[in-house]
Amino acid sequence: MVAGDRDSALPARLEAEFSDLLRELASCGHQANQLIRRTSLPLWHRRHLFFFLGYIAKSEGRVTEADIGFAEAMMKALRLSLRQRRKAIYWFQTGKNTEAIPRFRALGLKLSHYLWPSPALRMAICLCHAAQLQGRPAKPRRYRCEDAIDQIGLPVRVSDDILESYASKVWITQPESRPPPSSYEQACQLLGVTRREPLEGIKRAYRKKVSECHPDKLAQQALSAAERARAKDRLLRYQQAWELIKRHH
Repeated sequence: MVAGDRDSALPARLEAEFSDLLRELASCGHQANQLIRRTSLPLWHRRHLFFFLGYIAKSEGRVTEADIGFAEAMMKALRLSLRQRRKAIYWFQTGKNTEAIPRFRALGLKLSHYLWPSPALRMAICLCHAAQLQGRPAKPRRYRCEDAIDQIGLPVRVSDDILESYASKVWITQPESRPPPSSYEQACQLLGVTRREPLEGIKRAYRKKVSECHPDKLAQQALSAAERARAKDRLLRYQQAWELIKRHH
């Protein structure tokens, strides 16, 4: 995948579908199985989904309980019958035992998403969720996730944007303990937004974050000196993030 693929804009129809699905994912608490429970997935996509889940699960040599648990959650979300579950397990095992994805593994998906992009995008969200089950994915998991998304015909920037959404909403904890943001993406993550968000949306998120740790509000609470110090540092990080974002715009 060439570097330019990460920066190129998505086609208008794909962009519209993708934005809607990312909002739906956020409303599901970034639980991809809940997204699939709400939106489902066509029958002919499912074997590819479980194959790629197995492929990603084995990326670091050992399939974890979290990987198996997520595959089980996907089976429940899709309401698979006993026969369908057996097939899903077979495809998961096949993917797990595959070292490299066959070149034409998901050719049908690659051709179909031009007319109907939503299922491929939903699958991409599931694959990215699998990649980040342990938090920010290590390179082997991320690379296998990107390989799978490339196989279904989507540009790699789709995985970048999905994982950025997880970074801003799920992975950021204790912002006061993080170094000052040095990039636009880091600043957005600290404020709980993605780079896709317009400036007005980022500004609203910034004000909400600041209100949670502002000294005037904390003065009304019985906090320890250590808690007040952490809140002060958190406020500083939010201010630094906002200043960097304003400079960017």
